[in-house]
Formats: sequence, C-alpha cells, structure tokens
Amino acid sequence: MHIPDGFVDVKTAVTASALAVAGLGYALHQVRRELPPRKVPLLGLGAAFVFAAQMVNFPVVGGTSGHLIGGALIAALLGVPAAVVVMATVLIAQCFLFADGGVTALGANVFNMAVLAPVVGGTVYRGVRRLIPGVRGQVAAVAFAGWCSTVAASLACAGQLAWSGTVAWSVALPAVTGIHLLIGLGEGAISALVFYAVARSRPELTTGVAATAPRGIVGYGLLASLGVALFVAPFACPWPDGLEAVAAQLGFEHAAREPMASPMPDYLIPGVVNEGVATALAGLVGALVVFGAAVLFSRLLVRRELDATKSVG
Repeated sequence: MHIPDGFVDVKTAVTASALAVAGLGYALHQVRRELPPRKVPLLGLGAAFVFAAQMVNFPVVGGTSGHLIGGALIAALLGVPAAVVVMATVLIAQCFLFADGGVTALGANVFNMAVLAPVVGGTVYRGVRRLIPGVRGQVAAVAFAGWCSTVAASLACAGQLAWSGTVAWSVALPAVTGIHLLIGLGEGAISALVFYAVARSRPELTTGVAATAPRGIVGYGLLASLGVALFVAPFACPWPDGLEAVAAQLGFEHAAREPMASPMPDYLIPGVVNEGVATALAGLVGALVVFGAAVLFSRLLVRRELDATKSVG
C-alpha cells in the first residue's frame, strides 16, 4: 500500500503530511510521558520485526499479493503511541533507503499506515478484548483489529487517490478497498499468530504488567527478525501488491514518477548478482537500521526522563 510519487497531488500530499506530523508529534509526546523508560527498547524490536515482515509478500488472488502492515499488532503489544512511532520509523527508512513509497507521498503513507492503522487497530483491539476474556479473546481481538486496520488504511488511500484526481472515488473505493478486504485477512491471521506466540512465551508483554523489557527478549527477537529478512524475504511472493495491481488494472500506473535515488532500490544490494542474496542482505541492513534508529531514539527518551528526574530532585 506504499503510494509512489505521482499518485497524489500537492494539496493531498500537504494535507496528509500535516495530519501525519500532528499524529506522530502527539505519539512522541505520549511515548515520552507514559512508556516506562526500560521498556522503550522494545520499540526497536518492533521496528525490526515490522520491517522484516513487510518484506514477505503473500499471495492473495488473481496475481495480487499483500504484506503485513503491523500497526494493529504493535498497538496491541506496546500501545498505540509506541506503534505510531515504530511504524513511522519503518516507513521513513523504506522511503529513503529502498525507494519504497514516494518522498512526496511519505506524509500520505505515514498517515495511512503509521497513524490511522495503529489508531484503528488499537481501538478495535481494546474494544473486542473487553468482550472476550482471556488469551483467546486477545488473539481474536488482534485478528479482527488487524483486518480493520488494513481496511481503514485502504479507505484513506482510496480517498487520497480520488481527491488527487488520479482515479474517481466511485472506482477507487471498490478497487482499492476490495482487494484489501482480502489482504486484511492475511494481516489478521499473521498478527494473531505472532501475538499468540508472544502470549505463550512472554505473557507479561501481552498483559501490560511488565515495567521493563524481559531479559533476553530484545536479543532473541532481533535474531528472529533478522532470520525473517535473511531466510524468508528472498522467497516472498513476487506478484504486485494490492495498490500496484489496482493501478495496473485501472490504467493509472503511468502516473507514478521515477523514485528518488536510494542506496538499495527495490530491496536489493547494488552489485550483488544473485537476487536472492541481494534481497537478504538488503533486508538484514534495513532491519538493523530501523532497530538502531528506534533504539537510539529510545535512549534519547530515557535520557530526557532521567534529566527530568534529576531536575525535580
């Protein structure tokens, strides 16, 4: 669902960017104010996992593929503000390092997948969790929240395309949202499986009782994320994703402009002949970069928290 340059006009890009900045700014404020400092490194783990998982496209129907967004899953595990920060970190890295999503469309992509998806996913998760008790209720809530978050992001994407005049709303709505109704099923299933695995191995992360990152979870989780990037991503489904397929079917793919030069375009390391190896190495680098960026940011948050405590004392 990464919108490339050329699909949205100036007014849409500016409006979406303003909404994205406002949402991200509020999330940063909430993370600094509410998230326990020793738990903040989990943002790095979440970013690495989401990045690696988004490289793994799965087949949907009719030569179309989809991939995990991850906003609802991270919102269920770390809370909505943290999920917004995690998703924004991933999307910014994807844009500038891999030319995945246009620079002028970055605001739209951040709003759709880093703000709207976690907010909708987190809200639905909390609501459904109250109705069904226990781990079973949490897993069901994550699954439904994942589906809802994907559909919500696709609705926003369709609206942005229509407002830009790229394609009529009456055409964009059923085409873009229709395929993402199916992609959302994969989002929900993957989110539920990952959440259930975390609930079985580290239940304190799913109940909110942990005030710090459990010992070893960040290291083992990072290794698992790197494993996905190295050994699973090279075998991802090569079919175009939902937005790419819709653009081709409706004939507006020509509106996409050439992406900005990037170090690893299309998730490939330049100069590496074997495409599978090039993809695996790019995934490895990307996962480490987003992990490092999120952890560096988390350390700044911790330092500010410590400084504030010293000032009060």
